[in-house]
Formats: sequence, structure tokens, C-alpha cells
Amino acid sequence: MRVLVIGSGGREHALCWALAASPLLAKLWCAPGNAGTAEFAENLPIGALDFSSLVQFAVENAVDLVLPGPEAPLVAGIADAMGAAGIACCGPSAAAARIEGSKSFTKEICDAAGIPTALWERFDDAHAAREFVRRRGAPIVVKADGLAAGKGVVVATSVAEAEEAIAAFMDRDALGEAGRSVVIEECLEGEEVSLFALCDGVTALPLGAAQDHKRVGEGDTGPNTGGMGAYSPPPALSPALAEAAMARIVRPALAELARQGTPFRGILFAGLMMTADGPKLIEFNARFGDPECQAVLLRLQSDLLPALLAACNGDLAQFSLRWRDEVAIAVVMAARGYPGDPVKGTGIRGLECAAAMPGVTVFQAATQRLNGRLVAAGGRVLTVCATGPDLQAARDAAYQAVAAIDWPEGFCRRDIGWRALGAG
Repeated sequence: MRVLVIGSGGREHALCWALAASPLLAKLWCAPGNAGTAEFAENLPIGALDFSSLVQFAVENAVDLVLPGPEAPLVAGIADAMGAAGIACCGPSAAAARIEGSKSFTKEICDAAGIPTALWERFDDAHAAREFVRRRGAPIVVKADGLAAGKGVVVATSVAEAEEAIAAFMDRDALGEAGRSVVIEECLEGEEVSLFALCDGVTALPLGAAQDHKRVGEGDTGPNTGGMGAYSPPPALSPALAEAAMARIVRPALAELARQGTPFRGILFAGLMMTADGPKLIEFNARFGDPECQAVLLRLQSDLLPALLAACNGDLAQFSLRWRDEVAIAVVMAARGYPGDPVKGTGIRGLECAAAMPGVTVFQAATQRLNGRLVAAGGRVLTVCATGPDLQAARDAAYQAVAAIDWPEGFCRRDIGWRALGAG
């Protein structure tokens, strides 16, 4: 198999790492990739949204499978573009990827399929949105309807905070087109977990679960980020609750998308709130999460490549996956200034020492090689991962590896896994 991975983050490094272990793999490319993906794949100087160049490369190089990592190319239609050229792509069509690209579309799918989720309203008018917030009170959640790179959700603890979010999104165009319509919904209470499923349009196969840490500071404080760490499996999602979520949330959504003529093929990410009434949907995403992907793939014992092919070919009903009886944790190291303006170009040393520790794997994201030096090139730069017999052992190993990395300009949260282990 000749495989092309699209993207440049820690998620894509983990995907390349997993695919490289497959005996079915003959050649692996990553576009545009990073310094870490270069260990397993040939990096290509093609952007994730440069569809014409990506399709041309796939055709000219007889690529058998394309695997997009990030949401932007999926929502923009990379699977459609590849399909039109006869190239298999493990990702949803643009029509099906609306389940991530439009919050209101997701809510409409939930209503049609009877999926438990927060009560909601959609607004195109800022004045009407503010009036609704004043009537409903706080806490309340304001979401930009479109893709906003993780910056489009505000969990407002006061009416004033909700009104400020509406003003930023709708009046000041802080998120551009993505925020010109908003979804306002009730604030669900409980622990948040991420459940993943590999889908072939009809069948949904569980693909692991994790708990992410979105805020930049310890104890879930400070601004939201793309994700500062994760661990898998999350104790908050027992096997029984995971099956309940598959039965009440994931499979009904898959059936409704198929009923509407937009079958979903690829990785479906259900963001769940574990409420007193059971799992409820917060949002769907059309791809693996980052850094959840890194933690989940470390526990996957089965070969990933034939599973992805089965999703493309509609063969998941006869497929199963095996998992290691271990816990995995992923700790993101980010550049100083993140999630604002990160400091770039700083040198990183010690990765080999860290990665040589038992149970440790280090995935790279915003990195590049300059004159033989590994340097930071963005916000989230490394994902330091470890596995162990339990979460405490995995976390101890991960933070020992963090300590071995010589990068004074980098930082990380020191409490990944705190909900399961306590504040320490």
C-alpha cells in the first residue's frame, strides 16, 4: 500500500508512526509534515488545502489511500476531490463533514435522530442572541456556527460574558465568517470525554476514548487551547457507558447522515458530557482529536492500515480491533506565549534521551530542522507520551521524559490526568 497522510501536527506524526508499523505499507508520504513525520514518511512541500497539487501527486504516484488529519481539508472537500480522481480517502465528504463544519447542522442531526444533547437555538442576529441570553441567564454556552480552530466556544459564567462573546463573534467579526451565526445552548454539567469511532457509512467501530485538557493552565484555568494533554482510556467512560454512547449517539448519527444521502466514512469524534442522566453530545468532529489521537494510538494493538481500508470499502461489519491493556498519557509541550503569539525558532534538545526511556514516545508537531538543529515553529510543539500499567505510572514516566527535554522556552501543564488522579 502507498499511503499519503495530510497534515503537520502531532496527530499526523502519530498516524505516520502507526502506519509505518504495518506490514502492508510500501511507501508513506506526509504533506506537509514536520520534523517528526520525516522519520517515517517522505515529507512533501504541499499545503493541506492545496487540493490540486495533492490530487495531482496522488494520481502521479499511484497512491492507494489518503488519510487527512485536520478538519479544514475535510470540511473543504478533500475526500470529494480525491474520490473524483479515483483515489481512496479515509475521510468524510464535504457534505458529511458539515457535522464538524456547522454547529447548527450537528444539532439538526441530533434532533432528527433523537440524540441526547443540550437545548439550543441558532441566531443570525446579534440583538436577538443577546435578548435570548438575558432571558435564559447564565451559565450558558455561546458557539460560533462555523470552523474556528478551537476558538469558537465560550462557556459563559455570566450574562455579561455571554454578551461579550456574541459581540466578539457577530459584531466585531473576530472569527470572520465562522462567527456570523451562533448557536447558544444550555450548559451541561459533568466530565467531558472524547469517544472515537471508525465509520464506513453504515457501521461504526469503536476506536478508543480519551479525556482532553483544553485550558492552558493547571486545574483547567486560563484560555482554551487546541489541547494541552490527554489520557486513554478515561475512567469517566466505563465500557458500559461507552456502549451506551455508541448506541444512543454515534450509531443514530451515522444512520441519520446516511438517511440524508450523506453517509459518513472516516473517523467520527463524539465530544461527550457525562451527565447525571448519562452521556450527552457536546459536539461532533470529523477526524481524530489532537492530542487524543496520540494517546489512543499507543494503546492500539491491531494494524491501523487494514482498518482504514475497511472503512473506505464498507467492510467494517466484519472487522474488529484489539487493544493493549495499558493506560496511555499525552503531555503537550508548547512554546512560550501559546495560545497567544508563540515564540518561534528556539532550539530543542534531549528528545533522544527522553524517547529512550521505558514506555515513552515523543511525537512532534510544530517543529522543523534548521542547519541540523531541531527548532520550535509554532504553538503546540511536542507531545510527550508514555504508557504504563495504570495512569499514575504512565504519568510519572511522561513527566520524567519532559524533564529530560532541554527546551527552556517550552512549557507544559503539570497536572494532566488530574481528574482521575486528584489535583496532585
